[in-house]
Amino acid sequence: MNSSNLDLKRIALVVQYIGTNFHGWQRQPHHRSIQEEIETAIALTLGHDVTIHGAGRTDSGVHGAAQVAHFDAVSSIPPERWAKVLNTRLGDDVLIRASAEVSQDWHACFSALARRYRYTIYTGKIPNLFLKPFTWHYYHHPLDAEIMAEALQPLLGTHDFSAFRRAGSPRPHSFLEVQDVSCQRIKDLIHIEIQASGFLYGMVRLLVGLLVEVGSRVRSPLEFKNIWVNQRRDLVKYSAPAKGLCFLRVHYPEFPIPESVWYNSQPIFTFS
Repeated sequence: MNSSNLDLKRIALVVQYIGTNFHGWQRQPHHRSIQEEIETAIALTLGHDVTIHGAGRTDSGVHGAAQVAHFDAVSSIPPERWAKVLNTRLGDDVLIRASAEVSQDWHACFSALARRYRYTIYTGKIPNLFLKPFTWHYYHHPLDAEIMAEALQPLLGTHDFSAFRRAGSPRPHSFLEVQDVSCQRIKDLIHIEIQASGFLYGMVRLLVGLLVEVGSRVRSPLEFKNIWVNQRRDLVKYSAPAKGLCFLRVHYPEFPIPESVWYNSQPIFTFS
């Protein structure tokens, strides 16, 4: 065997998961997590424990379309084969889409330029079982997607987003750069996307909870802006359900895995 195959390698993974039966990304005692599930699969393969590092943490019930993680290993398994090897040991609700070797100074979290989330709201009055695991079924009041899109625009740029921060966040401050926002309606479905340098604990769900008040005309776009600009966390009362949220993708300056694997791997729900 070629000794070079047994050098320490850093392996990047593109991870998908249906978050319904997970208590979030991060390993925790007495609860099932995506991190633990993958670490267990790697440990069974290598014969010893390994820690994986993710690009971000998701809450209980939140989905991941193209989460990125990395780990270090000394193994003869080719880097691009790790995806198939791990998938034989993972459950039906978590999948490694691809794997590749990266440099030793590359880091799934610290090398990222941006993360993007998508939140999906289903506004039809009749329940739909195929949409239920992945959308917030909001039908109590009509939602105006155009006015919601208008309210999102002032978020662009670097601001203090303390109003959308749940207790327990480990970050030392609440300043983030929001790089892109969108809100579009496709028949009975509203898709909200937010891309930022990073996200606060619970940020997107709190933001969507307040944004729905704008869409239902309980609040104006100006009220929405004043609440977060003035850091009025006390006025952000509702967190949107976890199941409507998906960690869509991560952007890096250099990434060896093709864009087709990670760029838009959660299908947008629609009706023909």
